[in-house]
Amino acid sequence: MAKNTQKNVSEIQQMSLFDLLSRDRAERAEIAPGKMCISARLMTAVKLAVKQAPKSRETLCDEMSLLAGAEITINMLSSWCADSHPHRLPAEYLPALCAATGSTEPMRIMAEASGLFALPGPDALRADMQRDVEQKREIDKRIRQKEALIKALEVEK
Repeated sequence: MAKNTQKNVSEIQQMSLFDLLSRDRAERAEIAPGKMCISARLMTAVKLAVKQAPKSRETLCDEMSLLAGAEITINMLSSWCADSHPHRLPAEYLPALCAATGSTEPMRIMAEASGLFALPGPDALRADMQRDVEQKREIDKRIRQKEALIKALEVEK
């Protein structure tokens, strides 16, 4: 029986998740001068998260207070969302806002500005698993090379 030596074309051309994320990061870094100035983008994301949340502002404040371990009032939330106020959402409350609103966009903006990628839990595990699969392939390749070398050395005896 003939051994199929053809590789699956899609397997060869398919980019790994890490390669894709690295390329995406490099492209964004090239075209984003001033990318560390995220004030306007972050404020827009916070306002949109609050606006699109399926909960009232009172409920959001209650949940954020519980999650952050500090009292967050409706006035505080309103001032963080208002263009006319110089107050901004403190970074330590950002995870609580994301959890209460269900929007990860504000956190993604912060991570992206830092050169990181924020992925939801299952996606992060998939990415980690993909890295493990790639490492396993490399180890399997080295094992096959060593086995071939052993066979070649045994034949020479």
